[in-house]
Amino acid sequence: MEGAVRLFAGEFGQATLAVPDGNDRNASWVVTPTGAWCRQVFLAGALTEVHGNGDMTYARMADPTGGFDLVCGGAALPVAETLRRIPQPSFVSVSGRAQLFFRGSDPVLSIRPDHIRIIDRPVRDQWILRTAQAMLLRLEVARLAVRGECTDERVMAAVRHYGLTPARIDELAAMAGEAVTNVKPAEAVPSDQPDARSLVMDLLAENGGPRGMAVQEVIDALAAKGVFQDLVLAAIETLIVEDECYQPQKGFIRLL
Repeated sequence: MEGAVRLFAGEFGQATLAVPDGNDRNASWVVTPTGAWCRQVFLAGALTEVHGNGDMTYARMADPTGGFDLVCGGAALPVAETLRRIPQPSFVSVSGRAQLFFRGSDPVLSIRPDHIRIIDRPVRDQWILRTAQAMLLRLEVARLAVRGECTDERVMAAVRHYGLTPARIDELAAMAGEAVTNVKPAEAVPSDQPDARSLVMDLLAENGGPRGMAVQEVIDALAAKGVFQDLVLAAIETLIVEDECYQPQKGFIRLL
C-alpha cells in the first residue's frame, strides 16, 4: 500500500521532476529536491482562497513556507462542494494527489484533493512538526548520497536532477527550521482529555477480525467514552493517511 508523503509547500513548489510509474494507468511520481517521491500527499495549512470556473474549483492553501494550489472538479465534485462550504481563512487538512506538468518549459504544480477537513491550530502545528521531521530525515539521506555513501536510485535521481550540494541541503533544512518557528508552544492538556487516536487504535486491536470494525461501531463505542464523532473521524483519517490502518472494504477499518 502506497503511503502519503508529508511535505511543505516551499519544497513542493521547487519540484521539476516527474517520473512515469511504468504503468499507464498510474500517475507519474513527482520528485522533490529532498528526494520525496510523491503521488499521494497529506497536507495541512490555512485555506485562504476558493473560487470556481465552470465545473472546476480552485483553492489556495498556505503553510509557513508557501502555498499549494488545489484543483478539483468532475469526479471530485463532492470534495469541491466541501471546499466551497469552508469559510476562509480556516485551517484544513488535505489528502490528495500531487500533479506536475509543463506548460512550455514552465512547471505547473497542483494538488487534486481526495479528502478535506477543517482542523484547529494545534492539529496544524502537529502536522508542521511531523512534516519538518520527515523532511530532515530525507535530507540526511540526501547528504549521504552527496558524499557517495548512499546508492539508493530514487535518492540519486533527485541528487542528479537538482544538483544537490551540502550548501543546498543546508538551505532546505533551514526551511524546515523556519516552519517550526510558527508552532505555538504546547498548552497543558487536562489529564482527562480523551486521546481519540490512541483510543481508535486500541479498539481496532481488540477487534482484529478480517473485516476489522465498521466505522459506525467505532464512533458508537468511543461516544460512550466521551469522544465526539468529529474527533473520531479525524483520528481515523489520520491513521489511514499514516498507514497505521486501512479500509478492507467501504465503511470498515482495520489495523495494518
